[in-house]
Amino acid sequence: RSQENEREEDQPPEKGYRTPGLRGVQTTTLFRAVNPELFIKPNKPVMIFGLVTITLCVGYLGYLHAVKENGEQLYEAIDSEGERYTRRKSSKWD
Repeated sequence: RSQENEREEDQPPEKGYRTPGLRGVQTTTLFRAVNPELFIKPNKPVMIFGLVTITLCVGYLGYLHAVKENGEQLYEAIDSEGERYTRRKSSKWD
């Protein structure tokens, strides 16, 4: 019985049967080379790796932005006599 199932699977699909997606469509080699994501089977481990990598990159950029904002506590001020000096930022609430 398993041999009968194997024979049915090895046979080419019927005329009315369509392959899902663009795999069954007649295309040029140039179109396939420019748009490989339409013809390549999705690879879940690679997708997970990419998602984790992009998440880590965005998190690192957010971290750098937060550290930069915290480090900007000094600024250059000019007093009434025209002399420049550095001063710490202060809040109206201090």
